[in-house]
Amino acid sequence: MRKRKSSARRKTKETSIAIEMCIDGQGKYAISTQVPFLTHMLEQISKHSLIDLKIKATGDAEIDAHHITEDIGITLGDAIQDAIGDKKGMKRFGFAYGVMDEALARVALDFSGRPYLSFNLKLAKKRIGNFDTELVEEFFQGFSRGAKMTLHIDGIKGANTHHSIEAVFKGFALAMRDALGVQGKGLPSTKGSL
Repeated sequence: MRKRKSSARRKTKETSIAIEMCIDGQGKYAISTQVPFLTHMLEQISKHSLIDLKIKATGDAEIDAHHITEDIGITLGDAIQDAIGDKKGMKRFGFAYGVMDEALARVALDFSGRPYLSFNLKLAKKRIGNFDTELVEEFFQGFSRGAKMTLHIDGIKGANTHHSIEAVFKGFALAMRDALGVQGKGLPSTKGSL
């Protein structure tokens, strides 16, 4: 099986994103985003999915983190979609629970070719550092579009906003690791295409 690697770039008037990744990695990362909390969450994805990830992202963070967060999601999704190629042998579906102290989240995903996000996460605080917590949904919306994946995220419980968000990112990483696993050689679909 070929090494599943990819790079992707996105440049707009608002952001400049460059990503290199290897699905079959060891969870090594070098991530720079101008948004420390977002950087921390992206590190969780790499570490727990075992995807090697390099991200360099700059943008109009002086306005807010919306554009950089959404564009990283889209670009990372594009890179994953490119790296998985024809999807032959891939498990396709992934399921996981993410945990951080009192916080518990459930993530289920499908590399179906059909972008869709169901996001159910209630957060007590609107900001963590310079990061608007409503942007968590924007990141995953962008990712599901770029990766052409169906993604369900449910915050089950959690009092601390940081813990609740981190539980989601850890659960997402583990679900990705599950879905990107290899089992067999055929296409995981009764339709014959994804």
